[in-house]
Amino acid sequence: MPGKRGRRGSPGRCSCTPRAELSFSMSHMERLLREGHYAQRLSSSAPVYLVAIIQYLTARVLELAGHEAQNNGRRRLTPELMDMAARSNALLPDLFRTSTISQVAPVQH
Repeated sequence: MPGKRGRRGSPGRCSCTPRAELSFSMSHMERLLREGHYAQRLSSSAPVYLVAIIQYLTARVLELAGHEAQNNGRRRLTPELMDMAARSNALLPDLFRTSTISQVAPVQH
């Protein structure tokens, strides 16, 4: 079909998520922030910042879980390894104190 392009919209347009080079959806995060009514007004950079933080934390925990797997001679990441990684780091236990990773028994303090 002449005149049709493979993508919708103008040829140079790109959604916010790939433009910011992020893996998680910024539009989804913006919707969650708006529906949560956390503030009366929402900056356009707020979802970008929050998605970048979540992406960094996810990458960090996966990296630490990979090291735990190598140290334990395992080849697959399991919820148990993710929990061990999150709790063995110096800074992350405070962040994950109130969370429970599925299929892992909570640690008693």
